[in-house]
Amino acid sequence: MNTNNKLKIFNDPIYGFITIPNTLIFDLIAHKYFQRLRRISQMGLSYLVYPGAHHTRFHHALGCLHLMQNAVRILRFKGVQISDAEENGLYIAILLHDIGHGPFSHAMEHSIVENISHEVISLKFMEALNIEFEGALDMAISMFKGAYSRKFFGQLISGQLDIDRSDYLKRDSFYTGVSEGNINSERLISMMNVVDDELVIEEKGIYSIEKFLTARRLMYWQVYLHKTSLVAEQMIIRILKRAKELTHKGVKLEASSALSFFLNSSSKQENFDKSTLNQFSLLDDYDVMSALKSWQFHDDFVLSHLSEMILNRILLKIKFKSKSISDSKVESIKQDFMLEYTLDAHEASYFVFNGHVENLAYNPKQGGLKILYKNGKIKDIIKASDHLSLKVLSKTVTKHYICFPKDIL
Repeated sequence: MNTNNKLKIFNDPIYGFITIPNTLIFDLIAHKYFQRLRRISQMGLSYLVYPGAHHTRFHHALGCLHLMQNAVRILRFKGVQISDAEENGLYIAILLHDIGHGPFSHAMEHSIVENISHEVISLKFMEALNIEFEGALDMAISMFKGAYSRKFFGQLISGQLDIDRSDYLKRDSFYTGVSEGNINSERLISMMNVVDDELVIEEKGIYSIEKFLTARRLMYWQVYLHKTSLVAEQMIIRILKRAKELTHKGVKLEASSALSFFLNSSSKQENFDKSTLNQFSLLDDYDVMSALKSWQFHDDFVLSHLSEMILNRILLKIKFKSKSISDSKVESIKQDFMLEYTLDAHEASYFVFNGHVENLAYNPKQGGLKILYKNGKIKDIIKASDHLSLKVLSKTVTKHYICFPKDIL
């Protein structure tokens, strides 16, 4: 079999040329499960705020593969023993770590799929691929689950300073134009080392870590939890919930076969079988946007109005508060909306609602970030840094919000 054409090169706007290390990685990238990521937006509906944010999970996965190749090369240069099998396991795990994302990345997890995260679905995809590739993903799955004997492999895939964050902060900063998130991923990786099978950062990288944590905090408030992005995501979640509610009442909705499957079924972790996974693999952003274009003309007030609002960017008003918003305040606004449009309380709750978001840039309870000094001592970044704000970054900040139509201000 001719394998030369499988060692292709991708031209990435962030890192330049990205090489495919071997034919197995090529075959995984070429698989329909992975190609689907070309049709899953990396940042959901953030393009309604930042017009350039149209990059996909496919871009992100390839970027992570590139950074993981850099990490393996750096660690080997520093004397860390990584076998060829372990190297390949790392590449596969990081390449497929987000393969379980649904349309608009996180919206599916809170609407038509119940109590099942994208990480769980990613694992199900990896297990299905492992059968197809005759066990070639065994080690990658072990690393992805954090079950592999050498701890630092799991930390590279999912940790306080993992390859995932190293790519998405830099990539999302580039596509949104928010320069505060532009971290130096290559510098961070060059400062990595391993002590007792645990990932550490060398002392001279301490300022890069401070920049990384600060950038993460700013990106969450300016981009990922931007109030307009937040209200748009909440609206699309409610559209999907309303569509599912109507479908279960026997209302016929125009939708693709894959989307119809999830509207008609109750998909939970315990019944997410091979058949469900196959249907999920057919689902992407285009299914949802196509449905919204049809649903904007539906007779149901809730479904039609919310769909039209998303399509035309006529979003709900959202206000952030430092303290929780009283139920009486929400009910008062809801009553005004019910009277104006002759809706019941349940229908009005799709337009008037409250909630909260949290931002924690650094969580020392999840393994922490360890700084390695030249004398061999190791300290947590909070104790090692003289940057006063890092202690603040290790505390959860909560913001409460209320959403309602602009015409009832």
